[in-house]
Amino acid sequence: MREDEESLGDAQEMSGTELTVYEAVAALNVDERSATVSAVAEMTALGEDDVRRCLGTLVEGGRLVPKGDAYLLGAHDWGLEY
Repeated sequence: MREDEESLGDAQEMSGTELTVYEAVAALNVDERSATVSAVAEMTALGEDDVRRCLGTLVEGGRLVPKGDAYLLGAHDWGLEY
């Protein structure tokens, strides 16, 4: 396992807001809905600026991948059940 992959495994490294945004993206992905800034903001009741900031941090950390104006889950080795 590469060092950068190892750091992805610990969800505790994310802030509470980042984890909320990540989980919203995961839920939208599972439902095959676009995880856009507005969809994540609506789902989480967070402001769009906060969502954008978290999405940027999660992309930089390799947890999310941008696709057009939406986001997909990046590499992870822990299960999500929705």
